[in-house]
Amino acid sequence: MSGLPIDLALAYDSFPALLRGLTMTVAITLLSLACGLVLAFPICFARMSERAWVRQFAGTFIVFFRGAPVLILLYLVYYGFGQIEALRNGPLWLLFGSAFGCAIVAFSLNHAAFMAEVLRGALLAVPAGMVEASQALGISPRNVFLYVRMPLAIRYGLKAYQNEVVSFIKGTAIVSVVTITDLTAVANGIFEQTYDPFTPILCAAALYWAFVNTVRLGFRVWGDHLDRHNVEEPATRTVRKPRAIRIGKEVL
Repeated sequence: MSGLPIDLALAYDSFPALLRGLTMTVAITLLSLACGLVLAFPICFARMSERAWVRQFAGTFIVFFRGAPVLILLYLVYYGFGQIEALRNGPLWLLFGSAFGCAIVAFSLNHAAFMAEVLRGALLAVPAGMVEASQALGISPRNVFLYVRMPLAIRYGLKAYQNEVVSFIKGTAIVSVVTITDLTAVANGIFEQTYDPFTPILCAAALYWAFVNTVRLGFRVWGDHLDRHNVEEPATRTVRKPRAIRIGKEVL
């Protein structure tokens, strides 16, 4: 056992602390993904607006928050916003006054910029003929979006959304730079106490792997569910023979 690069006793003793760090990582991930997705919808619609200035504003937002490194955004929100006097004296300080809140803001803005483009691409991928046919049937624009465009856009954009979420999870490892005790911070703390670089880092990597693959499994189940409920094309749809109807002694 001495030849192993990992101390099993240390791994066992460190596991509860690493799980607490993973809980913080999961919390930041879920909250940021939810807030970012909510922000992505109006940004996406603004990007597709017929008004040039609205499109330009949304485009600038996307270019900035997609292009800026998340670490820079995190520093900007955590250290920069705290210097604004009006913000410190206002109700928003409940959010920006904590490292956790600043991390949610920075990651949400970054995720919103990426997701706005994913949504836009998925909506543009919906065949225009299906939308026009729905409108020709007298379906309201709201119902066309909810029951025709959005379900198809979800199917078209699911893979890109999965890739963005997986990359996002890996990117949350930087939150420890603003004093948040996430999984990476706990692993680094154990390393500094024990001078064992392998055990805590490998254990943290294993927990990240489990988290990421759980998310991938969830997306796979979601994709299989969408495929099962996919409407078959008319050319490939199985035509069923009508049942025979018995009237008296005759079969029609």
